[in-house]
Amino acid sequence: MTSRCRSPRLRLLLPTVTLALALAAVTGCGSVPAPGSESAADRSSSAEPAPDRAELEARASAAQLVAEHVWVTEAAGYALARQSVGVLGDDGFGSSYTAPDGGMLQLSVERRPHAVADCTDGSAPVGGQEPLVTCERDGEQWYRATESGHAYAQEQGDLVITVSGERERVDRATLRSAARAAHRADDHELDRVLPPAGDGSGRQPVERGDLPPVGDGAPNNGVGASG
Repeated sequence: MTSRCRSPRLRLLLPTVTLALALAAVTGCGSVPAPGSESAADRSSSAEPAPDRAELEARASAAQLVAEHVWVTEAAGYALARQSVGVLGDDGFGSSYTAPDGGMLQLSVERRPHAVADCTDGSAPVGGQEPLVTCERDGEQWYRATESGHAYAQEQGDLVITVSGERERVDRATLRSAARAAHRADDHELDRVLPPAGDGSGRQPVERGDLPPVGDGAPNNGVGASG
């Protein structure tokens, strides 16, 4: 029997930051997976030489990610939108998987207690969150749903791993399959997911030539100006 409950601890079903990553994926993908998108089924064969771990760690650090917090999943017809990969909070991880029919899955990895897997408190939601209509245990994970979205969440050590999507676009069976397939990326998968070496992805500050070396650092608008 399905239980109904609401929790003030429960984060938004589609976290704001994760949703922003999802929108970025939509913009880049259109109706088909974007160039550079990867399916988990395309992961490297174990027969291939393992990527250098030190290089993987450096690439993760350059992207402000913790390599051990990078997770991947798979679902039939869905491919990873690599441009959606990014950091959540201080050291979490987020990514999106898209399908040609417009379906989208969001994968997030966050530390406890900033995120929770269960929804058993029973109190009213806070922060304008859409009320839960379903909250139930499903195997080793928790399934929760609002009128518009739904998600599966599980705890692994000090991490909470959540796979979510819109109910109109992603059915529960697909969501469950993706949630159960979620796992920490091995070195081959890290090599596919992480930005290439030397790709700053816009995170490095731009050096400006119009900032004075002394004073409050305000731009010198006269630099290079005529007359």
